[in-house]
Amino acid sequence: MSFHLDGKIAFITGAASGIGKATALRFSESGAVVVAADVDFPAVKQLADGITKSGGRALALNLDVGIESQWEAALAETLKAFDRLDVLVACAGISYAKPVEEMQLEEWRRVMAVNLDGAFLAIKHGIRVMRGRNSGSIVLVSSASGLKATPGASAYAASKAGLNMLAKSAALECAAAKDGIRINLVVPAGVRTSMWTAMPFFQELAAARGEEAAWAGLEASQPLGRFATPQEIAAAIQFLASDEASTMTGSGLVIDGGYTL
Repeated sequence: MSFHLDGKIAFITGAASGIGKATALRFSESGAVVVAADVDFPAVKQLADGITKSGGRALALNLDVGIESQWEAALAETLKAFDRLDVLVACAGISYAKPVEEMQLEEWRRVMAVNLDGAFLAIKHGIRVMRGRNSGSIVLVSSASGLKATPGASAYAASKAGLNMLAKSAALECAAAKDGIRINLVVPAGVRTSMWTAMPFFQELAAARGEEAAWAGLEASQPLGRFATPQEIAAAIQFLASDEASTMTGSGLVIDGGYTL
């Protein structure tokens, strides 16, 4: 496997499922020590145990990415176990679809708490932990919804658009500080994950036509005729995390099958 991560300590949020889980598994296969963090601790513990049984090294941590004290505790535990942090991947996120006039303020705030506050805390505390070692890579999972508007997805789109500018601004701050920390984004469009299957409109389609027919209907609207797999996005994340991407910072690697063209 190219873009090796041998011996790197990698902290991954949202690691219990989807892109986060695929990234944790791929990183471990590439030689990284994986700190798998998620609000669903039983699921992320099962993942970490599986990595360990397969001969890798992994630590499972409980983390609600919107709570700063939990970030501080999780990264303190990471440093206690492994003495440093080389890579931080922020995969945790939630989707939400509702017209603006029907949305409750608390619904809006929940999306922002996870998708934008969580990214802010990842960058803030990731920099603090990495600074002083003249290296470090932070990769955030954004979305094509932050580049191209979609009716009914205002909260999600706003959170991802904000995340894009947050990451780019922070990348320039790190470059100015000459601290060796790079901050980049992957920007997928549709990906086959449980984020879609949890949406009410998908459940309605699946109930009426079957799950595979529901997927096929969604994917037919994509220029390439399909969604990405979590493993394909994980491969891009691995590249940005690796030393081969050492001249990339503030970049948004768009993996959208032509959706935003």
